[in-house]
Amino acid sequence: MFVIKHFNNLTTNEFYEIAKARYEVFACEQKITMENDFDDTDKECYHIFSLDNGVVTSYARIIPKEFSSYDDVSIGRVLVKKDYRRKGLSTNLMMKAIDFVKSEMNENHITLSAQYYIKDLYSSLGFKEISPVYDECNIPHVKMKL
Repeated sequence: MFVIKHFNNLTTNEFYEIAKARYEVFACEQKITMENDFDDTDKECYHIFSLDNGVVTSYARIIPKEFSSYDDVSIGRVLVKKDYRRKGLSTNLMMKAIDFVKSEMNENHITLSAQYYIKDLYSSLGFKEISPVYDECNIPHVKMKL
């Protein structure tokens, strides 16, 4: 089951679990330490996540277009914790996020910066590559749009 809440509606414990999951995946696993994971954009976002006994297992943030670095709504900080991978969570997470953007935000376009190794996930959901591969935090990325 996925939960979608605006930042202002997250409980302290939910935000703590989100922060812990983001730190584990982005800082500990992927060694992304040159960029501050927590920017003020989080305060303007919707946060979608799944839980297992109170622990965040998958997560993404949905950035309204007026706060996005693109001209569209954006989805970012997408993660699935290591012990929960290869179970379809990322696809389900993204499908729920896309549905939320379309039905609740009344937007039809989403742009994201995909880590290149997982671009096929986004392609399978209808995203198209709209940039050459570029480096972001020492990880190859490609901009994609739905």
